[in-house]
Amino acid sequence: MLGAMLAPVTVLAEEVVPPPVLNSGDTAWMLTSAALVLFMTLPGLALFYGGMVRSKNTLSVFMQCFAITAVVTVLWSLYGYSLAFTDGGAANGLIGGLSKAFLAGIKLDSLTGTIPETVYLTFQLTFAVITPALIVGAFAERMKFSALLLFMGAWVTLVYFPICHWVWGGGWMMTMGVLDFAGGTVVHVNAGIAGLVTALVIGKRKGFPHTAMPPHSLPLTVTGAGMLWVGWFGFNAGSAAAANGAAGMAMVVTQLATAMASLGWMFMEWREHGKPSALGLTTGAVAGLVAITPASGFVGPMGALALGGIAGVVCFLGATTLKRKMGYDDSLDAFGVHGVGGIVGALLTGVFASPDLGGVGFFKGLDMTGQLLVQAESILATGAYCAVVSFILLKIIDVMVGLRVDEESESTGLDIALHGERGYNY
Repeated sequence: MLGAMLAPVTVLAEEVVPPPVLNSGDTAWMLTSAALVLFMTLPGLALFYGGMVRSKNTLSVFMQCFAITAVVTVLWSLYGYSLAFTDGGAANGLIGGLSKAFLAGIKLDSLTGTIPETVYLTFQLTFAVITPALIVGAFAERMKFSALLLFMGAWVTLVYFPICHWVWGGGWMMTMGVLDFAGGTVVHVNAGIAGLVTALVIGKRKGFPHTAMPPHSLPLTVTGAGMLWVGWFGFNAGSAAAANGAAGMAMVVTQLATAMASLGWMFMEWREHGKPSALGLTTGAVAGLVAITPASGFVGPMGALALGGIAGVVCFLGATTLKRKMGYDDSLDAFGVHGVGGIVGALLTGVFASPDLGGVGFFKGLDMTGQLLVQAESILATGAYCAVVSFILLKIIDVMVGLRVDEESESTGLDIALHGERGYNY
């Protein structure tokens, strides 16, 4: 009798979920990650792109990256964070609501998981900043600064914020099981497609493709690529939103895929042109960073090596053969690297996430075929929506202020023509 009285008693009640508690280790890592991702745009991307344009336009690229950072930061605080990451009620699958517009209700002790909500929203802000900045590479050396400000403000509002909600904010893509750990569709497919549309609408640079337009400073570009590589650890490993094993694995696979893609691009270029180049080696690295981004939380080390190798080869073909055959002027290969790399990475996530290939597995209930279909649907939906809205915005802005500088300004260079300054004073 005494033994029965002391036996464990099963209480039939609802399981009590403890409230979230701040974790200082997670918080410290996410503070670091947010700084690393912002570092990718300023100065990383600005240096990477700035070195690839002609010297008369280098300052304009820095201006564009800096101005985009400021504009998106303000819009994110006013309504962007709310539209991307809150419940939109009846429209929840498509867009969030305005319950946190002007960052309402976010206090010192507000938490998202185990980190302060202030840290989470800042981390997500850095993604919103770099995505439109990537598009700059497609139209470098020929867009008006006024048109850039209008386009980027409208684009993040009508394209980035909704698609961010679809994939990460509880929207319809999240519900159907898209695997996008750190931004294959949200960031790279999105920016790459917008870049392609912009390049087609604004037209070719004066003299393209018959006039040589080599990078004016490859050391700047190589330095920028190195900063992107380092910053990308915050991009991918930070997307675990904690200092845990998932962050550690994301860091490892990011390094492996990047190295493999860099070598893949270099050897393809070596075979094609007889010499390996610094530009090819660094561009291949960025292609690998792009491709591993959606997969970084789902694949294992050997899957990352395979994915990186494929991305290096395919992105080389996209940035050279495809552009040459189609004849568009994607100045700095925004589509060839980010669009093509994002598509490759998003699709192959549906392969290398397989436990048989060292991955963590597919979305619940899906096999490889089902996951691949989901990944393909997310790419097509993102690409189609982004292309249509980007095209409409560009046409409206062209009527309002004109997209392109005049021929004299283009010949003089945007640094002097638009900003009255020079990148270099000899």
